[in-house]
Amino acid sequence: MPESTARPLWTAAEVAAATGGALHGADVAISGVTYDSREIGPGDLFLALKGARDGHDFAVGAFASGAAAALVERPVEGGACIVVPDTLKGLEALGVAARERAPHVKRGAVTGSVGKTSVTQAIKAGLDLAGPAHASVKSYNNHIGVPLTLARMPVQTRRAVFEIGMNAPGEIAPLSKLVAPHAACVTTVGPVHIEAFVDGETGVAREKAAIFQGLVPGGTAVLNGDIALAPLLCDAAGRLGARRVTFGTDIGHDARLLDFRPDAEGASVVAELFGRPLEYRLAQSGAHWGLNSLCVLLMLDALDVPLETGLQALADFQPLAGRGQTRQVALADGAFTLIDESYNANPLSMTAGFKSLGARAVSGRRVVVLTDMLELGDQSRSLHEGLAGPIDAAGLDLVHAAGPEMRWLYDALPTSRRGLWRATAAELAAEAALLVAPGDVVMVKGSNGSRASLVAKALAGLNSAQGAPSSSDASR
Repeated sequence: MPESTARPLWTAAEVAAATGGALHGADVAISGVTYDSREIGPGDLFLALKGARDGHDFAVGAFASGAAAALVERPVEGGACIVVPDTLKGLEALGVAARERAPHVKRGAVTGSVGKTSVTQAIKAGLDLAGPAHASVKSYNNHIGVPLTLARMPVQTRRAVFEIGMNAPGEIAPLSKLVAPHAACVTTVGPVHIEAFVDGETGVAREKAAIFQGLVPGGTAVLNGDIALAPLLCDAAGRLGARRVTFGTDIGHDARLLDFRPDAEGASVVAELFGRPLEYRLAQSGAHWGLNSLCVLLMLDALDVPLETGLQALADFQPLAGRGQTRQVALADGAFTLIDESYNANPLSMTAGFKSLGARAVSGRRVVVLTDMLELGDQSRSLHEGLAGPIDAAGLDLVHAAGPEMRWLYDALPTSRRGLWRATAAELAAEAALLVAPGDVVMVKGSNGSRASLVAKALAGLNSAQGAPSSSDASR
């Protein structure tokens, strides 16, 4: 059997050596790493992290579910234990060890106010086609998710990409330094998490630019050149000696978007990459995917993935759950199109979503169902009210809304565009049948915490084709 399939992810002795811990019990093989006892698989290393609950309380159950070993601060019964003074620091050390034992791995890192997860997974799709690859799962982009993703990286990996996020100042640089990427990108900068920054978007941009602090010497910084704060990002990367490449719509960018044409199957893109003319297909129809795709191609280029491989990956890459998945929902007297953008929202992504919806051909109405955007601080009212302009510019027909913040938008709309407003997403979801009609194209969007997904689920549940799968632009 080849070594690549026979080698375990770790052994208990290797974990002890990496973390400086003491091994109590047998030197067992470890096939995975997790901190959630509900996700334990046979052979996993259970991390007894301390959060709202103490992970040590779940260690015995993790062993009963098949864990091979546990990283703990005190021994527990049931299996091999690696005892360390601090399990979170132990996880960080294990992540560093995973990186250092595989110096051949080309690593990428992704941050931005919008599109981090989708861009990360699109890059991963290209890396997968180029050889053994590794990436963040879900939105594992914080002080636990980043070292966990590193610790899960097999030694035979050739390329990897990591998502890095933040909620407050000072969070991105330490995570980027853990990853030590060869290429790092900022998808865009906007008013997201601004309540944590006294200088608003400028502070957000400065924090996003901190991803370049982790770049290896000579690493590549991939920048969105279209945004107003691009000079701040470029200066930050330049001070660190990074190679800088930009994407955007203006002359002079390394990757330049010339045309984006959405259709029922995705979109066609016309662009230039390092002066080379390109035309390619996307499985995504959202207007923001024009620039996103160029960001992906620049990152893949920096990670030594051939252009043809990247274009193939983009052509096949489908929208992620809650991030643009599209389906037909059958009603008794027709059908409507549901676009599920319920995972997250901010002013930038809202505007991009409205533009994409406005570009769609419809036989009925263009309808948006919106729930509150969160973490906008004292700018929340103005930013919610300000969505009325992009809605008008996109030519949308009807707006349903839920939540106290979305009331500001609802009141700013002309009467002709007002649908229903309810205090909560749950109340709006209960009236799902009143929100749509045959021929409509309906987009549901809101912050995850304001539970837009309840409305998306209720609308999908209107499907009257009993036992028949919904047709979908997103999966075939």
